[in-house]
Amino acid sequence: MRFTLKQLRYFVVAGELSSVTRAAEQLHVSQPSISSAILHLEDVTGLQLFVRHHAQGLSLTPSGRQFIVKAKQLLGQADGLAHYANTLGQDVAGSLRIVGFPTFTPILVPGLIRRFNDVYPAVNVQCDEMHQKDIIQGLQDGRYELALTYDLQIPSYIEFEPLMEFPPYAVMALDHPLADRDELSLAELADYPMVLLDWPMSREYFFSLFLSLDLEPNFAYYAKSMDMVRGLVANGFGYSLFNTPLANNLALDGTAFKHVPLKENLRPMRMGIARLTQFRVTPVVEAFTKQLALQAKELAGTVFTDRRFYRSLK
Repeated sequence: MRFTLKQLRYFVVAGELSSVTRAAEQLHVSQPSISSAILHLEDVTGLQLFVRHHAQGLSLTPSGRQFIVKAKQLLGQADGLAHYANTLGQDVAGSLRIVGFPTFTPILVPGLIRRFNDVYPAVNVQCDEMHQKDIIQGLQDGRYELALTYDLQIPSYIEFEPLMEFPPYAVMALDHPLADRDELSLAELADYPMVLLDWPMSREYFFSLFLSLDLEPNFAYYAKSMDMVRGLVANGFGYSLFNTPLANNLALDGTAFKHVPLKENLRPMRMGIARLTQFRVTPVVEAFTKQLALQAKELAGTVFTDRRFYRSLK
């Protein structure tokens, strides 16, 4: 190998921070050490990894963006190998960085990580929450090895393994004019004010449900969090559509609301495991994926009280 792991690490940090100066400060080394490592990598690979901006730092070239993904993968494997040696030969050890979609991650993932650590205590799992666009970018950039997310506009370079299906349903205040119904159609709901979860890709999905039936929704309120949607719905500002099953029917202020199935056979959201296709599956990733597939159905049955709103695909 014509370059070292240290040189790769210097390159990765400089690429993440878009600055030699900031990389040197974070790594507690001199700026010439960072610059020398980058120049050496460009020399041995024949690639231009950065565009230099006078007094404005660096930006990765297209080749640099591809190379940093591979570099992060190699550094992660090296860190895992070191941890493996330190744990005296345990098969599954090291760290795992995952990311999840915010609607179900706080409900499902903490319990999944706890159960995984009961089996594999030598693995440190860290989980972030992001919207779909950022999840895909995080996988592409190599910041995450796995994602738990929906099948929303998954590109071809992301491998997706579905675990569960979540059909859409309506939620509304207890005194909503339609709250006494056992099921509803979108046509009955369309004219009423709707609270929309205003997230990229999520809003397009909910709008597409109305378009599929040639209906025009009445978007009256836009919310940037699930908690805000629940609060607005429970306090009578409008109904909303959800996919993720509920652990309870309460807003954060304690106000209750009701959930009602929809009559139409609308496209469900599929929740599953996503990862970059070109990433090599490590023992930690393989173990977590298998454990997740085994536990998701069981844990969903204990957290989500109404089985009409989810279907296991495993």
